[in-house]
Amino acid sequence: LGEQGLVPRRYDEATRLMFGQPRRATLLFSPEQVTLANGSARESLPGVQDAASQFVQLTWLFTTRPELLSVGNTVTMPLALPRRIGRWVFDVIGQERLVTPFGELDTFHLKPRLAALRSGAELSAEVWFAPTLQYLPVRLRIQQDAENYIDLMIDAPPLQAAPEGAASAPG
Repeated sequence: LGEQGLVPRRYDEATRLMFGQPRRATLLFSPEQVTLANGSARESLPGVQDAASQFVQLTWLFTTRPELLSVGNTVTMPLALPRRIGRWVFDVIGQERLVTPFGELDTFHLKPRLAALRSGAELSAEVWFAPTLQYLPVRLRIQQDAENYIDLMIDAPPLQAAPEGAASAPG
């Protein structure tokens, strides 16, 4: 962790297609540069995240700056993907109540702007964050194209640590 939140050092991705060989991609992060999966180096951007750490970073960001979650607002994040690095803009498109197996949750729905950012080989992720669960992402819709996506929803409340001093003494 740093002053701007999560500071990734390395990202490894393994993807297996139905009839193909597994594909592996590694990104390496330093303060000055990001080395992409093909070995090329790009200048690093302050606060840059990878495909997985972006969700942890957004949780940290909303925990420290909840005012960012206002409908109509945008949140910009530098994002390094296996083939490129750039700034992704997420629109806070609405507040939604999700029905989960353990009850209803009020959430904020964020959707990335994709027009000029995405190639056909990159995935995008819409995310729903729950303020009552410490701004954790509780739904992800990861999309490859109009026909290929996965929609993930939290199915149990997260196990969160009790506040310090709340644990009972051994007896």
